Amino acid sequence: MRRTDWSEVQLHVVTGKGGTGKSTVAASLALALAAEGRQVLLCEVEGRQGIARMFDVDPLPYAERRIATGLAGPGAGSTQGRPGTVHALHIDPEAALLEYLALYYKLGRAGRALDRFGVIEFATTIAPGVRDVLLTGKVYEAVQRNSRNKGAVQYDAVVLDAPPTGRITQFLNVSDELAGLAKVGPIRAQSDTMMTLFRSPRTAVHLVTVLEEMPVQETADGIAQLREAGLPVGAVVVNQVRPQDVAPDDLADALAGRLDRSRLGADLESAGIEVTDALLDGLVAEARDHAERRALEDAQRRLVADFDVPVVELPRLAGGVDLGGLYDLAATLDEQGLR
Repeated sequence: MRRTDWSEVQLHVVTGKGGTGKSTVAASLALALAAEGRQVLLCEVEGRQGIARMFDVDPLPYAERRIATGLAGPGAGSTQGRPGTVHALHIDPEAALLEYLALYYKLGRAGRALDRFGVIEFATTIAPGVRDVLLTGKVYEAVQRNSRNKGAVQYDAVVLDAPPTGRITQFLNVSDELAGLAKVGPIRAQSDTMMTLFRSPRTAVHLVTVLEEMPVQETADGIAQLREAGLPVGAVVVNQVRPQDVAPDDLADALAGRLDRSRLGADLESAGIEVTDALLDGLVAEARDHAERRALEDAQRRLVADFDVPVVELPRLAGGVDLGGLYDLAATLDEQGLR
């Protein structure tokens, strides 16, 4: 079933093949969600400090920090209501394990002693399933705040900049990943509890792609794997879409080599540009390359449309991604209903 109402969702997981801009989409989604007074937490788990670079702030510690004001005004779906805020959290597996030991086993100083001896790094390296439980466990805690975290901000939504598509099902399916490691005990109980959230309507896994063959195919595979694991598929976000400002007839002529050179030359002269054969040859070649690229993108767009999930398109930002660009993308997400 195609889901188009995201009002129930508290955890938005954003994944995508490397190079598709999933971190940019996650940041933009957080800004879009933080409208009309809502509080949003943007989390990252891959250790790259991407959030800090995008928002031009100092590297994030293992602590929640306010980094931006949410989308406001008509782009947020209303002209009234104050914007909310975006907080950010860089989740480190070793720090998460120390917190886990302190909360569940009351190992404060003892836990830090283990860290000095390298035991924690050993544990999170030798057992990747445990590592993922710790990372996702912190995300779960941010969504499902309880008495163990007194005084913490209560968030209306959490956005997770997650691992790439090829690993997202394994990353979220922590209960199955722990099956051979921990059949009983607190960490197994915690993983089973987290799965009730990850498989519920309160979670949506959004997949980011670009209109190229490999990312689109990986997105299709990711959707199939998520559905097989019983994890809720959200929207497909088609990122970095090129401008579509050339008329279909002109594209067809460019692709077939039928562009009217005399008309092209006349247009250039009317703009005060000196026309030469070399200039016309170069423009005709560029037009053909653009037409070929558009044809390939249109073919991939048709494949994406067959995924039977909501699709959102974001434009390629000519000036690159900065904070202003993130707000522009947030407004586009809002306009297309992903908020």
